[in-house]
Amino acid sequence: MKSLILASGFGTRLYPLNINEAKGLLKYKSKALISHIVDKIPQGMDILVNTNKKFEADFLHWRDTVGRKVTLCVEPVFNERQSFGAVGSLDYWIRATNIADDLLVIASDNYFEFDLCRFIAAYDGKNALVAIYDIGDKSRAREFGVVQLDGPRIIGFEEKPDDPKRSLIATACYIFPQRIFGLLSLYCAEGQKDNLGGFIAYLINKEEVYAYNFNELWLDVGNVNVYGSIR
Repeated sequence: MKSLILASGFGTRLYPLNINEAKGLLKYKSKALISHIVDKIPQGMDILVNTNKKFEADFLHWRDTVGRKVTLCVEPVFNERQSFGAVGSLDYWIRATNIADDLLVIASDNYFEFDLCRFIAAYDGKNALVAIYDIGDKSRAREFGVVQLDGPRIIGFEEKPDDPKRSLIATACYIFPQRIFGLLSLYCAEGQKDNLGGFIAYLINKEEVYAYNFNELWLDVGNVNVYGSIR
C-alpha cells in the first residue's frame, strides 16, 4: 500500500486566511496540518503529496523539515480555475506515477486523532474503506457527505444534503483498492472531478464500500469558521 495526501487545492473556503499559504501548511498545535498526517502514516509506507505550482516552493521547504521521505507531486496549475479537482488529481497521479498498489488517500486539511494503523488494519484488502464520524448535529452535517449504513457497509451517500436524515458523515480519509482505479478514471471521464464524496456515491452503486467508524477528535480545518476557532 502507498499513501497520497491531497494538498493541491487553493483553499478558497478559508480565504482570506490562506491567500498566500496552502491550507495543508496552516498551523495547528504548533505544527503544519499535513505534518500531523505524515506522523500517523506507518513507517515504511511510501508517502506522496500533491500540490500546485503556486505553493510548490512552500511544500519543498516543508518537506525538508519532515524527517522522512516524501515524494512531492506538483501539478502544472497556478490558480483555482486551472485546478484538477480532488478526484481529478487522484486519477492524474495514479496514472502519472503508475501506482499499482492499494492507496491510502487523505486530504491535507483533515485533522484526526484516530490510530491510522487501526484504520489500515480494518481494510479487508478488497473493498474501499471510508473513515466515518458522527458529528452529532444534523444541521452541521449539511456541510459534509452524509452516509447511511447497513452494518459496516455504506449503502447510501448524500453530498451536502439540505435536510440530512442523520449526523454520520464521511471524512476525507479513504483506502482505495487498486482494482477500482479503472472506475475512478471512468468517473473522471464523465467530467466529475471535484469532490471525492461524489465518487463514493458513484462507487457504492458499483461496488461494496465499507465504513470505519471512529470516535476520536476530528476537524474539517478547511472550513474558515472551524480554523478561526482553533488557531
